[in-house]
Amino acid sequence: MLWQAISAVRDLGRLHDIAAVLIRYGFGDLVRRIGMAGVLERTGRALHWHVSEDLARLESPARVRRALEELGPSFVKLGQILATRVDLFSPEWIAEFSKLQDAAIAIPFSELRAQLTEDLGELPEDIFPRLEVDALAAASLAQVHRAWLADGTPVILKIRRPGIRPLVEADLRLLKRLAEIIESEAPDLRRYKPREVVRQFTLSLRRELDFSSEGRSAERVASNFSAHPEIVIPKIYWTWTCERLNVQDYIEGIPGRDLAALDTAGLDRTLLAQRGADAVLKMILEDGFFHADLHPGNLFYLPDNRIAIIDFGMVGRISEERRFQLAMLLHGLVSHDAVAVSEVLLDWSDNAETSNDSLHIEIDAFVDQYHGVQLQKLDIGRMLSELVAILRDHGLTLPPDLALLIKAFITLEGLGRQLNPAFDMTSATARALEQVLITHSSPEALVKRGWRSVIDGLSLIASLPKDLSRLLRAARRGRLQIQVEVLPLKHFGEKIDRAVSRLSLSIITAALIIGSAIVANSESNSSSTGLSTLGLLGFIAAASGGIWVLISIWRSGKD
Repeated sequence: MLWQAISAVRDLGRLHDIAAVLIRYGFGDLVRRIGMAGVLERTGRALHWHVSEDLARLESPARVRRALEELGPSFVKLGQILATRVDLFSPEWIAEFSKLQDAAIAIPFSELRAQLTEDLGELPEDIFPRLEVDALAAASLAQVHRAWLADGTPVILKIRRPGIRPLVEADLRLLKRLAEIIESEAPDLRRYKPREVVRQFTLSLRRELDFSSEGRSAERVASNFSAHPEIVIPKIYWTWTCERLNVQDYIEGIPGRDLAALDTAGLDRTLLAQRGADAVLKMILEDGFFHADLHPGNLFYLPDNRIAIIDFGMVGRISEERRFQLAMLLHGLVSHDAVAVSEVLLDWSDNAETSNDSLHIEIDAFVDQYHGVQLQKLDIGRMLSELVAILRDHGLTLPPDLALLIKAFITLEGLGRQLNPAFDMTSATARALEQVLITHSSPEALVKRGWRSVIDGLSLIASLPKDLSRLLRAARRGRLQIQVEVLPLKHFGEKIDRAVSRLSLSIITAALIIGSAIVANSESNSSSTGLSTLGLLGFIAAASGGIWVLISIWRSGKD
């Protein structure tokens, strides 16, 4: 119930702010449906149901994006997570979520000094002879300052904003409760899986608050690219890096958004697009560990056509099995095998209630357009977009790792074509996918998987006597229980229970009315004082019970 959602009084003001913003952007109906409006009004906070004409003219995706921006840092981060869920939202929603920029006004360096000194263990000036107090960049969770080491090496200090963790935790706590309310009170929004999205968002944001975790991710990627000098990952200085501080090399290059500067510097756009694609595909298909937020703001172009990648706060992990499934999916498309494609999609999805036959029919029509097309000629970005559209139509959703993967593929194609309009991502992808299939079928991989299966089988056989012994012991002691749950019967039982409760209360209400009438009648015959106190109480109780029964029936009909 909603009262449970606002049991923490400290969050009630924030709840009001959220409701007020939603109402201002035209989502008052949602606020009413989940019960927020009534509770807030009962707390004395009157809400004005008014939407400006300018906001009313905006499409729903734009209004949601504007609302998230106004709600603050945690909700901007939430929007960035939603931008990765191409399986839940259509392209127009993804486009709006992708516009959310994690920018903020920098706070004075004097407010950071105490925390920075505590994290460094000494005064900043003793470690960095030169330190710029003006922020190089500022975001909702941190801000960046440029500094130089004693040997003249330029570095950046990514400093977490003081006191930001309690504020983020409060928002996460409130988002969790709001997700629970939405799932229970707004059935048509359940398909967006608000609780699962908030859970994913919570894990991602807590990792992002730990700057040492970001440093470990950067080092892991740097290690994977140790043999590729064309890809530059900033060095992490672990002497000073901790949870609230990240010290790394300063990258001086052409920002990813400044394409005009590329031409001025004489860099090769075609080569940069190819190297960038090769780097992302290596991270995804070869390493299984990739940068999940690779927009132009996290890229720098360096002399000799090198590419620097920064900000590893959001990363994705793809298992070897997932990579093989992706390769098999593309192979199924080329070989016109709708069943194989459907099986991969069903394996990826966490919803088994869809009709396999209808999915196979739609997949068959989908793959027919790629019949006879060579892998090198497939439009990967368009194909994946169409696939996730099919998933949405069938109510299927992807695990977060695959949602990040598909978003990374689509983003990669956009970046490549931004650099080179003739960029062909499919050709680059074909080589990487062929390598995945070869690696998966290599003798070494087959032996490794076979040996793992043998070990698992032997382990199962070894534990079988012990498991049987426990089972027989439980049976002898009468503790063996077999539970069969039939959901339709369970729901039917719940309906019967509610009906019996209403019937019982109705009988009690009728009895109270009759009893109160008898008492009132006997009192009126013996006295002129009117209804006795006992009779009056009986009528009040009967009226309350009757009202409760009516409300219960009305709610049941609404559900």
